[in-house]
Amino acid sequence: MSLSAVIVDDEQLARDELAYLLKNAGDVNIVAQGKNGLEAVNLIKEHNPDLVFLDVQMPGLDGFGVIKKLLDKKVPLPKIVFATAFDQYAVKAFEVNAVDYLLKPFDKKRVAQSLQKARSKQDTDGLPAERLETLVRMLESHKPQPSKILLKAVGRMFLVDQKDICYASIKDGVISVVTGGLSGMEGQSNCRTLEELLDSLDPNLFWRAHRSYLVNINRIREVVPWFKSSYQLRMDDKKQTEIPVSRAQTRRLRELFGL
Repeated sequence: MSLSAVIVDDEQLARDELAYLLKNAGDVNIVAQGKNGLEAVNLIKEHNPDLVFLDVQMPGLDGFGVIKKLLDKKVPLPKIVFATAFDQYAVKAFEVNAVDYLLKPFDKKRVAQSLQKARSKQDTDGLPAERLETLVRMLESHKPQPSKILLKAVGRMFLVDQKDICYASIKDGVISVVTGGLSGMEGQSNCRTLEELLDSLDPNLFWRAHRSYLVNINRIREVVPWFKSSYQLRMDDKKQTEIPVSRAQTRRLRELFGL
């Protein structure tokens, strides 16, 4: 019986290589390919494939973040084979009920073994509800957070510590990130949405105060009362930028600071 498969990897060469090996393995129908985590979530929802070959290391929403997002959206998990250049992810891959994991560069024999494992599990039921709950907790507590974020500014690319980020905003599809303090800088993120950027940041530090703004909670200088019981946040960047708090997030603001 043919397996429907989706390939997700941010590297075109890796996608091409894996697609070639799968087509030669026979009885595999590649229904879609994606290049990032958000595309992975949408493609899995759209195609409901039997099997997903999912890159672990992707900018923004990584492979494990894809699993978390699918669980949050109540999307049934397909069989998953993680692809990675680092075998340190192997144990974690099986913690999230992966069928298998493949090390890059891909090997024809190992790809065939992964397909065999997927076929042997094809008729098994999905994860029980209590296992899903445990999985969500595990992903939330163990999701690796990069300590630095890549920003493009004045024709150069800078790596900045998350803790130095003051806020991020989006306008006309472009995400600007501002770091704090008098020596702060402003650069552009290669993420396409604030949601994607937020997925790569420490959830204990960053908060979506408004649909157009993410803020670092530790970089809020002042909470400014505004009209009709709303608030603005004065940040600690050199311009002391004032950021609106949406009405939907006012309750969260009160919880954060005991207003």
